[in-house]
Amino acid sequence: MTLTRSIVVPGMITEYGAFADLLADLSPEQWEAPSRCAGWRVADVAGHVVGQLSDVVAFRLDGLGAPEVTARQAEERRGHTPAELAAELRTSAKTATDLVASFDDAAFDAEGPQGNGQTLGYGLEALWFDTYLHADDILTALGRSVTATEGLAPSVSHISDVLTSEHAEPATIRLTGLNDFHVSSGDLRRLIEGDPMQFILVSTGRADPATMGLGPEINIYR
Repeated sequence: MTLTRSIVVPGMITEYGAFADLLADLSPEQWEAPSRCAGWRVADVAGHVVGQLSDVVAFRLDGLGAPEVTARQAEERRGHTPAELAAELRTSAKTATDLVASFDDAAFDAEGPQGNGQTLGYGLEALWFDTYLHADDILTALGRSVTATEGLAPSVSHISDVLTSEHAEPATIRLTGLNDFHVSSGDLRRLIEGDPMQFILVSTGRADPATMGLGPEINIYR
């Protein structure tokens, strides 16, 4: 179940600010470093994240999240510098901040402009998750890892919602430091326990599910 508006809206905006700061500090060599996203450099990961928010605030929502769209977002920004993409992201984040300021709880819980029966809140939480995860992709490429913990709960929440929408086997996700999340209404007989970040990596194809005693069906990108 999507987290509340009072958590998701400010959290998403803060995450974009942190991502812009991350980009602005990258050197030309770091910009060209290969990432764990197959075929993508750090610059391509950044191009996708920045392009995604630019698309969202311009209401270019068709196919958002599809491989061809993420590839287009990265391709459109090939040759741009870290400073240029950080500036674009800050501009789009300002527009996003102005837009979300008008959303009340009813709007947050209503079907969003992305359609497919998903709420606006679901879409905003998905943006937070995607940005948090890709920040870790970039940091990992630089020999570091994300240390901020604010993005853990929305990421696990989003993953549990995706698995539920896929009619995955009922399970209760009980990870260190987080409240329980439920897949397909939950099942205490099937507990998924462990480190939240490891679960996020496992559930997005970035780590072996066997490290948490899980199978490949946990990967939401399979």
